[in-house]
Amino acid sequence: MAQFTLIMKAGLHFPDVSLRPASESTSSRRSPECQVSGSKVPPSLRCSSFGDCTTFQVFGIKGSTRKRLIARAKVISFPPELEIATEPPVNLFKPKEPYNAKIVSVERIVGPKAPGETCHIVIDHGGNVPYWEGQSYGVIAPGENPKKPGQPNAVRLYSIASTRYGDDFDGKTASLCVRRAIYVDPDTGKEDPTKKGICSNFLCDAKPGDDVQITGPSGKVLLLPEDPKATHIMVATGTGIAPYRAFLRRMFMEDIPNYKFSGLSWLFLGVANSDSLLYHDEFSEYLKRFPENFRYDVALSREQETQSGGKMYVQNRLEEYADEVFELLDNGAHIYFCGLKGMMPGIQDTLKKIAQERGVSWDDKLMSLKKNKQWHVEVY
Repeated sequence: MAQFTLIMKAGLHFPDVSLRPASESTSSRRSPECQVSGSKVPPSLRCSSFGDCTTFQVFGIKGSTRKRLIARAKVISFPPELEIATEPPVNLFKPKEPYNAKIVSVERIVGPKAPGETCHIVIDHGGNVPYWEGQSYGVIAPGENPKKPGQPNAVRLYSIASTRYGDDFDGKTASLCVRRAIYVDPDTGKEDPTKKGICSNFLCDAKPGDDVQITGPSGKVLLLPEDPKATHIMVATGTGIAPYRAFLRRMFMEDIPNYKFSGLSWLFLGVANSDSLLYHDEFSEYLKRFPENFRYDVALSREQETQSGGKMYVQNRLEEYADEVFELLDNGAHIYFCGLKGMMPGIQDTLKKIAQERGVSWDDKLMSLKKNKQWHVEVY
C-alpha cells in the first residue's frame, strides 16, 4: 500500500480505511463506494440526494498512481510556510516564460445527462507556482495560434478550484474545473471541430504525465478575506464554482492553524440539471457536518421552475432569500459572483428589484458595497 504523508487531525476516532485506484472511481457528483472496513457508514454521513457514502475524499500521489482515501476528519496541510506570506503571489510566470508543469489526472465530473462535458484537472507545479484561494492560472495550449501564424496559442485563464495546498494537501498541485468548449452548427446540428475551444479541449483530452505550460497566478478580486468570522455569499454558474470549492475546502476540509472558520458561507449554484452539479458530494458533506456555518442552494434551469412557472436560474433562487441576503449585506457580508458574464445582467436586475421593494436605491447600495470591499465579481 502506498505511503502517504498526510497527517490527520489528532484526537479523532478513525475506522480502518482502504485505498482504491482513481480508475475505479465514479464521478465526483456521485459518491464512491464506501471503503470503510468492517463497519457500515453511519447514516449521518450518507448523502440525502446522491449516492451512499459522502465522507471526504482525500487524495495522495505515489509515483504516477493516484489513489483515493476515504477519511472523516479535517486534514492538516503542509507545507506551513504557505501561510507566511502577507500578500498573494502574482505573475510569477508570464506568457513569454511560462512554467512547464505536468498533468496528474483528468476526470469527468458530470453525469451522462449533463449538456456538455466538464472535467476536474489536477496539475503538478512542484510547489514552484504557489497561489492563494480565489486566484487563477493561465494555460497555454501547445501548437500554433491559428489567428497569428508563428505565434504560440493565447493564454486562457482558469480559476483555481483547490486551496493553496492542492487536492493532495502538500502544496505541489493545483486543480482546475474546465468545461470542454465545442461549437454546434445551428443549421446542421453537428459539431464543427474547426471552431472548438483550443485550450479547454487540450486540457480535457490531456493524459497523466503530459506537459502543460502555465502562467500566473493572477487575480486579487476574489481573494478570501482573512477574517474567519466573516459571512460569505457565493453565487456561481457552471465552472464559476471553482474558486468557491477552494474557499470551502479551506473552511471545512483543511485544518489550518491560523484560519479557524466560524462565520457563515452560503453557496448559490446554478446549472442546467442535476447531472450538471459540480462537487455536489463535497458540498453536501459540509452541509451535514457544519450546518451552522454552511448553506447550499441550487438552481436547476431545466428541472426546476419558479413560482410563476419560468425556468429556475440562480438569480431566481437568490430572490427567494431576498430579505436574508440583504440583511446579511447590511451587516457586512461579502458577496461573490463567478461564472459566465451573461449571468450578471439578470442578477443585477434581480438585486435592483429587491432593493426597490425594500425602498432602497440599488445604485447607492452597490456603491456602498464596492466602497466597503464587499462586492466581488469575476466573470468571463
